[in-house]
Amino acid sequence: MKILHVYKDYHPIHGGIENHIKTLAEAQVKAGHDVTVLVTNTGTEKPDVLINGVRVLRAKRLATVASTPLSLDIVAKLRTLQPDITHLHFPYPVGEVGQWLMGRKRPFVITYHSDIVKQKAILRFYGPLLRQILARADQILPTSEKYVATSPFLQPVAHHCTAVPLSVDAAQFAQASPLFPPIDKPTLLFVGVHRYYKGLDTLIRVMPEVNARLLVGGSGPMQAEWEALAQKLNVVDKVQFLGRVPDTDLPGLYASADMFVLPANARAEAFGKVLLEAMAAGLPCITTEVGTGTSFVVQDGVTGLVVPPKDEDSLKTAVIQLMNNKSQRQQMGAAGQKRVQTEFTPELMVSRVEEVYRRVLAK
Repeated sequence: MKILHVYKDYHPIHGGIENHIKTLAEAQVKAGHDVTVLVTNTGTEKPDVLINGVRVLRAKRLATVASTPLSLDIVAKLRTLQPDITHLHFPYPVGEVGQWLMGRKRPFVITYHSDIVKQKAILRFYGPLLRQILARADQILPTSEKYVATSPFLQPVAHHCTAVPLSVDAAQFAQASPLFPPIDKPTLLFVGVHRYYKGLDTLIRVMPEVNARLLVGGSGPMQAEWEALAQKLNVVDKVQFLGRVPDTDLPGLYASADMFVLPANARAEAFGKVLLEAMAAGLPCITTEVGTGTSFVVQDGVTGLVVPPKDEDSLKTAVIQLMNNKSQRQQMGAAGQKRVQTEFTPELMVSRVEEVYRRVLAK
């Protein structure tokens, strides 16, 4: 099967969607498929290269507006490429419009990673076309049923949505040695690109009342503001900003913690793949109910705790509850690890996607 994935970026660019596409594409190559990924070029990468069996085509960028790389070249390439099936990864309006204009007669599916949340002005103009594109897609793959139920764009097309959750290589995280030695108090962990919707500021605000160490992995546009908040609250001795952590060090970082916290505050946090990584490492997780996959991945009271977003008191109560109950942490961590190993494996994800492809092509 000739498969074409379309998005704005790919490895070595880091991000949840980029990592997902890499996992899926490489697994599809191992399954014997001919896989191409079409993305835009940051200006420093080769335009056509083979990475772990995946052909990566990088189209020229004209500019970047509202985190969206603009590219006429990507539209032109969509006209010339002839895959058996095109797999769009939303949101990336240039890719979706390019498919609409140049490849609409060929079968295509869309993994719907997240609603467009912050760019309201863009959505005002793009929304009507987006609804047409979603209606025309042969199948839509949200990452959880909960996202379908809460998305105003997916609800009208729920009849051709098939949920395919993200995945993680559980073995990679299961037996790692700690990257940081233990100290005389519990260690909390946050990992993620530093964007507003990750909600790390809520966690930093509870640290004055929590006798714990907080390790913060990642970087991004909010990093300076969040570091300034830690200084303002006089918790720099508790909160350690690590910057971007290499993939090879991530298992050891998770092994250094007693619990993982993702205090998301908006629907832009559509799934939370870091929660899978933490669960694979045997950590209980604390996250928030934002109507997305976060509260699907973390089962409240089973694999962790789910609290309201932007609620410092509830978050503090959850953190202290797990800090004070080692047996509960162990039970939740074990339950989370088992859940990952049975529900969120790359093999299961790839088989679900391939089944969707075969249904679409059979029509």
